[in-house]
Amino acid sequence: MPEALVCGAGGFIGSHLVRRLKREGFWVRGVDLKFPEFAPTEADDFVQGDLRDQDFCRLVVDRRFTEVYQLAADMGGAGFVFTGEHDADILHNSATINLNMLDACRRRRVKRIFYSSSACIYPAYNQENPENPLCTEESAYPAAPDSEYGWEKLFSEHLYLAFARNYGMEVRVARYHNIFGPEGTWKGGREKAPAALCRKIAQIPEGGEIEVWGDGQQTRSFLYIDECLEASIRLMRSEFPGPVNIGSEEMIRINDLAQMIAQVAGKKISIRHIPGPLGVRGRNSDNRLIREKLGWAPSQPLEKGIALTYAWISEQVARDRGGKQPAA
Repeated sequence: MPEALVCGAGGFIGSHLVRRLKREGFWVRGVDLKFPEFAPTEADDFVQGDLRDQDFCRLVVDRRFTEVYQLAADMGGAGFVFTGEHDADILHNSATINLNMLDACRRRRVKRIFYSSSACIYPAYNQENPENPLCTEESAYPAAPDSEYGWEKLFSEHLYLAFARNYGMEVRVARYHNIFGPEGTWKGGREKAPAALCRKIAQIPEGGEIEVWGDGQQTRSFLYIDECLEASIRLMRSEFPGPVNIGSEEMIRINDLAQMIAQVAGKKISIRHIPGPLGVRGRNSDNRLIREKLGWAPSQPLEKGIALTYAWISEQVARDRGGKQPAA
């Protein structure tokens, strides 16, 4: 039986990945500071602990796993990443995890390890035009990410690729673009735009008002979780190391995303724009390289994933209210 290690298995993408690997017949060990928040883990073995601790990393990497997925990071949405209040923790915590995990895998002679980087590594100067952002893989340099989160991800890409060159490890590096779906963080300050907007719209009555940071004209693309898993596993089992974008090319303005969610919810809403952390003005995945190397592209429109995500978040909002829906 093939064996997989998923670091960050208590998080959104990691918990879904564990479920997918179990369906494929893997024995799976999950590792995280916390268990998944919204559903029981399906890992055969879930080890709760801190990957910033080098001894703990060596403890959990106790065999030559068939596949290791390193998703663990100190992260969140714009309200966490772009305020500047968490920069030191983001840099220290995530870099330490990656240094420890690579060393532990090298010692066990693990051959293949997947690292989840981010579209946040792309230069801010190429993402000032919301209509035409440049996010091809080679455009990462000269480097100028818009956050310390992006700088750490870029450093860790080099770290993984250096271990591949020097120690014969087979690393796979993916640059994720705004992954969303059910069972993701939807409140508390670390949630991303789709979840935050779904929550706000679920909480208001018909004709209500929601707040959106900035003018709402900033653009992004969003990839549904199932698509992310499919692309990630294809990359892991390919002979292409990356880095490569894993995202959608269906770019949308944040105002339009809010209206899409409102339509899914069957509500008319109004939007009030307020100051807030924004990040770059435009970002969109460029999928030419992944189509060429893996023959992959997303297969479903954004609205379908939004409908599934809104249904799940509206249930969470109702539970928070004790089952009461907002008055129409």
